[in-house]
Amino acid sequence: MPTSSSSTSTTTTTIPLPSRDAMSGSLVNKPPPVWSLESNGTLTTQLTDKCDRLGRQDGICCKELKDEDDRILIDPDVIRDIIIGLSDGLTVPFALTAGLSGLGTSRIVVVGGLAELIAGAISMGIGGFLASQAERDHYRFLQRHTSSRVMRSCIGEMEREVYAVLGPVGVDEPTSHAVANCLRKVEDERGFDGSAPAPADEEKLSRGMKSDSGLTPFLLKFGEGMEEIPTRRLYISAFTIGMGYLIGGIIPLLPYFFIPHAIEALKYSCIITGIVLLIFGAVKGRVTGAARNIWGYIWGAVSTMAVGGFAAAAAYGLVIAVERSSIS
Repeated sequence: MPTSSSSTSTTTTTIPLPSRDAMSGSLVNKPPPVWSLESNGTLTTQLTDKCDRLGRQDGICCKELKDEDDRILIDPDVIRDIIIGLSDGLTVPFALTAGLSGLGTSRIVVVGGLAELIAGAISMGIGGFLASQAERDHYRFLQRHTSSRVMRSCIGEMEREVYAVLGPVGVDEPTSHAVANCLRKVEDERGFDGSAPAPADEEKLSRGMKSDSGLTPFLLKFGEGMEEIPTRRLYISAFTIGMGYLIGGIIPLLPYFFIPHAIEALKYSCIITGIVLLIFGAVKGRVTGAARNIWGYIWGAVSTMAVGGFAAAAAYGLVIAVERSSIS
């Protein structure tokens, strides 16, 4: 007698395999998403995936897109020191040599110019070092003061201060409160009370201390507009300003080494220094980003040459006036 076996029907869930089109292109090298065991099936998009490059045919990231003006600017602190050194070096020794040219001999101009050049370069370098040092000491004082104020203030006061910084730029109050709480938490975990002097840069790296994170650096940077100045910045500033003054100041003196008559050498000095001032003004507009078109370069060149020419004319006129008054 044949036996009929009864089969029990079960419901199975089918999962479709990914299509070949989805696996092609830029997505073929991406690792598959991983869900946690406690996940409800949703996956948070990573920040690296939130980019329009995935939809572009060339796959170029937004930060790699070039603008019409794609010049790369140098560190503004370095540019500031170079401009200070070169502008003073081209102007002050040029004015001095122009004034001494009224005495008649190039030997006096060379001796006086070299003495002023060496003394001016050393003085300018020391001035740049002391200025950066004073700025660093001022920052460290405000850092200790702000850190102690953060530690003794309640979270409500800190939320109001953070909102006073973020509110004017368009951040709403709940978001600024969340930022204040997050930064306050980092400040508490860091445990830097600001009572001791800030360690050196090498010590920060060895101890893993992040002095640029927390509520105190946030209030200093975005509230006061101040940042920590590294120790190496002091020496870089002194060297940049001093060398800029020395290089700029030797240019007006060059004709006096080869032409014995000072008045004749002054003519060549004016021509050479004028050309250098024009080039320096145009380059300054380029590296600082101030020159956006040809008129910006022209204005930077002409204004720089006008300042140097005015200083030289004033010095030369003063020496001539004094010499004529003493003769009469």
